[in-house]
Amino acid sequence: MKRIVLLASGSGSNVENIANYFKDNPLVTIATVLTNKRDAKVIDRCNRLNVNALYFNRQSFSKSDCLLNIIKGMQPDLIILAGFLLKIPENFVAAFPNKIVNIHPALLPKYGGKGMYGMHVHNAVKNNNETETGITIHYVNENYDEGAIIHQAKTAVISTDTAEDIAQKIHVLEYEHFPKVIDQLLSN
Repeated sequence: MKRIVLLASGSGSNVENIANYFKDNPLVTIATVLTNKRDAKVIDRCNRLNVNALYFNRQSFSKSDCLLNIIKGMQPDLIILAGFLLKIPENFVAAFPNKIVNIHPALLPKYGGKGMYGMHVHNAVKNNNETETGITIHYVNENYDEGAIIHQAKTAVISTDTAEDIAQKIHVLEYEHFPKVIDQLLSN
């Protein structure tokens, strides 16, 4: 049995997509979904999906080993960042080398780093008149969006696309590729 832990900060659409992808796979289980926002919509999604969800505060995440020890106890094969906005502390990276995976809504190294998430990325892509964008699935290291790239997928950007149009194209890529890449990583 392969165990994954998901971290999310927002609505949880990627969490739901991943949960649905693996729901009929007896070899993979979602140990829990952890969120740093008490009112995150991902909690509602998890309740509907019958998936464990826990809220944690910043103190237990970055100022102590409390959350780290809880996750270690779950013995995850992978820790998946699915719309998780906090920087991963170095003690997590050291404890789970090449086991923490993030998805970024751009073709890294472009539009990565602190503050580059969600609509901030899509607005930057639009404002810079990019002709393509995409997603990057990568390992997490001690720096924002600098871990080794596992997979990238691209989509065209046309001049009439709004930032919202770009966001929709990115969601399509995320939903298509993220669960499959997680599945491949678990199979290796």
